[in-house]
Amino acid sequence: MKNSVLKKYTHGLILLTGLIFIIAFSGCSDDKKPKEDVKPAASVAPAQPASTASTAQFDHAHGSEVTDMEKHKFEHDFAAQCVAREMKNSTNQEEDSKRISKSCECIATYIMKDLTAQEAEKFIKEHEHPQSLTIKFEAAAYECLQEKTQPAGPKLFGKPTDNNV
Repeated sequence: MKNSVLKKYTHGLILLTGLIFIIAFSGCSDDKKPKEDVKPAASVAPAQPASTASTAQFDHAHGSEVTDMEKHKFEHDFAAQCVAREMKNSTNQEEDSKRISKSCECIATYIMKDLTAQEAEKFIKEHEHPQSLTIKFEAAAYECLQEKTQPAGPKLFGKPTDNNV
């Protein structure tokens, strides 16, 4: 009886080992094509004419950075606009003003860290909200407004301990 059980597990072990080797080797294969000989640049024809390549438009700016003054102005304008929008719907403006201003400042600071020149220009000068700014707003609101629970302290014998001692 022991011999038949041992044979059963041996065949399963061999199949499992083979399957692991197959998966490991197929996952490690290199899909890159072998490099061909490098040709001199003079013999390679450009893919596009020079006139169309220099006028190509991109959806994001390369090299144009947002200055600190623009970021600062964006942060204040965005936070003020956010507070005004949220206070419109508030029923208790005295209590809500501190909470809302803190949340809006957090959101504005979060967006400001990853602000592009194009987004800053559209918001500050053209008073528009591009789609990328809306997406960043939603991500910032998630980060700033989520309830952050404090980790519970250790309990000894069912009673919480004082961490200040």
